Amino acid sequence: MLTDAPKAITLPRKLSREARQVQLIEATIETLAARGFARMTMGDVAKCAGLSHGLVNFHFHTKENLLAETLRYLSNEYCENWQAALAGAGPTAQAQLNALILADFNLAICTPERLAAWCSFWGEAQSRPLYQQECDGNDLAYRLQLQKICAVLVAEGGYCLHIERVARALRLTIDGVWLDLMMANAAYDRAEALATVYTLAASFFPKHFGVDGPLP
Repeated sequence: MLTDAPKAITLPRKLSREARQVQLIEATIETLAARGFARMTMGDVAKCAGLSHGLVNFHFHTKENLLAETLRYLSNEYCENWQAALAGAGPTAQAQLNALILADFNLAICTPERLAAWCSFWGEAQSRPLYQQECDGNDLAYRLQLQKICAVLVAEGGYCLHIERVARALRLTIDGVWLDLMMANAAYDRAEALATVYTLAASFFPKHFGVDGPLP
């Protein structure tokens, strides 16, 4: 949902270079959510951050550089989130798949602003080469990990399934409910989105998952 203006972000005036860049990237995420990819300007980002336009130029030079760094930041944040969830999961494939599913609905990354920013990058044709450049490696790592987990579940349950297609269906369903959650007229909330993904997991792996999550 696009709003008239992003929320202002205020932090102490004296920050390290890295911290200032993170502040500006967070302001970019807010601005993308409010104005969209094409309408966003560096001036909008400066206003959102409560800083001067010149400071945004000093750190990023161009809108293209700012967007590239923002996408890299989001991609790395997403990757670190699911990897941390996986590291904290139990040793079973059931626990690992559940950890991956829950990771996508972690409130640290599943926010209206982040969902809208991701959708801005996904929806603009001009951002596709940028997306491939910044996200392909992280996306591949996720896909391979998801396929590996699905392969173990298929073997354990004796399911007659095409592993790559099952993994793709799970990933695309999560992407789809993310998109739905971002839309202003979504008829359900984050809990229902998670239940939707569990319903698909249960249809593929009925010995391991039910519509409410992993089975005992």
